[in-house]
Amino acid sequence: MTAEPNKPCQIKRDYPQLINLYPATADTDAHYLSKLSIYQQRVFEAHSQQKLLILGQIGLGNGLELLAWWRAHSHLSQRLLLKVFEPNPINAYELKLLWDQSACLTKEPELEPLTQRLLHAEPAAIIGCQRLIFDDGRFTIDLHFGDIQSQLSSLIHSPLHPVQHWLVLPHLQNGLNQQNHWQMAKLSDDSATIATIELSESSESSGLNETTINRFQACGFEVSDFTCAEIQTNHQPDAILLHERHVLRQQDAKAYAFNPMAAILPSDTSSSIAIIGGGLASAHLALSLAERGQDTQLFCKDPKLGQGASGNRQGAIYPLLTPENDELSRFFQQAFLFSRRRVQALTSAPASNQTPISHDFCGVLQTAHDERSQLRLDKIIQGQPWPSEIAYAVDAEQANAIAKINLDKPGFFYPLGGWVCPFEYAEAAIRKAMQLADVSVSLNTDILAIERQSDGWVLLTEKERFGPFAQLVLANGAELTQFDASNKLQISPFRGQVSHVPAQFQLSQLATVLCANGYLTPSHQGLHCLGASYVKEPEHLDFCPQEQQENLAKMHESYPNQSWLKDIDMSGNNARVGVRMVTRDHFPMMGCAPDVAKILEDYEQHQLTKESRHYWQTTPAPVHQGLYILGGLGSRGLSSGPLAAECLAAQLCGEPIPLDKATLCKLNPNRMWLRKLLKGKAL
Repeated sequence: MTAEPNKPCQIKRDYPQLINLYPATADTDAHYLSKLSIYQQRVFEAHSQQKLLILGQIGLGNGLELLAWWRAHSHLSQRLLLKVFEPNPINAYELKLLWDQSACLTKEPELEPLTQRLLHAEPAAIIGCQRLIFDDGRFTIDLHFGDIQSQLSSLIHSPLHPVQHWLVLPHLQNGLNQQNHWQMAKLSDDSATIATIELSESSESSGLNETTINRFQACGFEVSDFTCAEIQTNHQPDAILLHERHVLRQQDAKAYAFNPMAAILPSDTSSSIAIIGGGLASAHLALSLAERGQDTQLFCKDPKLGQGASGNRQGAIYPLLTPENDELSRFFQQAFLFSRRRVQALTSAPASNQTPISHDFCGVLQTAHDERSQLRLDKIIQGQPWPSEIAYAVDAEQANAIAKINLDKPGFFYPLGGWVCPFEYAEAAIRKAMQLADVSVSLNTDILAIERQSDGWVLLTEKERFGPFAQLVLANGAELTQFDASNKLQISPFRGQVSHVPAQFQLSQLATVLCANGYLTPSHQGLHCLGASYVKEPEHLDFCPQEQQENLAKMHESYPNQSWLKDIDMSGNNARVGVRMVTRDHFPMMGCAPDVAKILEDYEQHQLTKESRHYWQTTPAPVHQGLYILGGLGSRGLSSGPLAAECLAAQLCGEPIPLDKATLCKLNPNRMWLRKLLKGKAL
């Protein structure tokens, strides 16, 4: 199939194949939506006191039930998080194919704008959780694609906000096993109930066989058909079944004790959180907290936001993939898609309520620059059956057509990627946060020290004192390690000089972001961005003529003998220098700030034995109470920063986190030490 430039997806499954995997619950039943609406209203009425309602749904079907939840919730003020578990991943274009054939959807004009908004969010056919946020955080969908047992068991129970009610769609009702039921119970409120749907109007049974009903009941669930007149909210399983649920939760807690979670913000601390930093990470943390009604105070040392690593004119946004599609690769796919949706949401608001974000989702084309990089790229391309909306291989002719300039080499195209202006992205996030909550920004405020006192954290400048704050987040980029409590973090600063070159002649025709040995963006306001240097622990941040020429040399190495290379004019010495903080494993840092001195002190007593491994596995690692880290975004902060911020906000507020347990451990700022200690190795 010839690759169409910038086409988001190549559909591989036709309608008959799709309808077998995602059957409509009632494709032609004129009364089904009416009954569904009545049922959903009962659910909302039964849980009307919940400020945040968590609902679970097993199966996506053709998406009709999801859209109906959204419509039924649209007039309510409470927040809703709908967690949908579907074993067969599906993308936006395949959803559209289903919806175009759905009799229910074509007869319900009220659902049309919701379907368009969901399609615009571009859900992708990837394994794991995709968080889709709508209506300023009032309605959120977590799409969990992949084996249901794996997805359920990978999640952490949220004591403050468990699942209150489940809807199980017909095509998966009898396919669930006892393990699935217990994992559902683990994530649920102790009084949570389950509703099922009849397979058809003429069906004589509820669609559930007696064995399945017994299995649900054996896990403590009350099971009823969705047409039942009442939603139970006071159901309580017997003591033995409750004990079994608690054991499952305790097993999780024990197995991941080494990975301490953020302390939950009490409801009376609406203005007790401070953020140090003025870049992308801090801005998006303020936004994610504001969507939860949480007030924040942000301290930035610069006169404007986004003056550090977030100050570049353009930055590439696309996922980092690995041949194995490991936790790193899966995290970056989830994060990239989340960030892309954030850009869309912030730029689709009414003009009076938005800050412009210069961006272009023109795709990213990755090519090799030498034999070694070609082998690496081939391994990635061939390592997985990547969803075509994530990336697909192109030959040299297709690459030339996508780029609109001659490259004459094959590559890997990320059709949903592109470029974004980082500082405008940060400014837009802060402006939206200010519309949703009491968010204050203190510019020209250089925090020189932080002190932990009995009533919280105090922030000190040369002349002023701020606080105390119950919670403090360090999201200050290159200065992340400036404080005594954070100066041992295993993270390194790398200088990056990005060259700005005029758009002229053939070069100005470039229509996608090129990534090879360095990167080159399409023009924005008459300039291309070409970069970037990569210098560890730099001695200065002044303009460097040598790095300017090295950036040019990278393009010549990547695309030798191309005529457009002569159009790259570096004579103006126009460039920007910044510092990005990089971790060895390329994951960001997100979570509780480790108390390294206490870790080393405990290490003296617990090291290099089987007993010590057990100690570190089952003992919460030492942390600085009320202090959190959000940083280490490296050169892909546009992709990773917003989701990392969303996850920290969810942790702080005790809400379900859109990442699995294993990935959360990879993000933990203590991971470099604990990785060795858990293996019984020396520090």
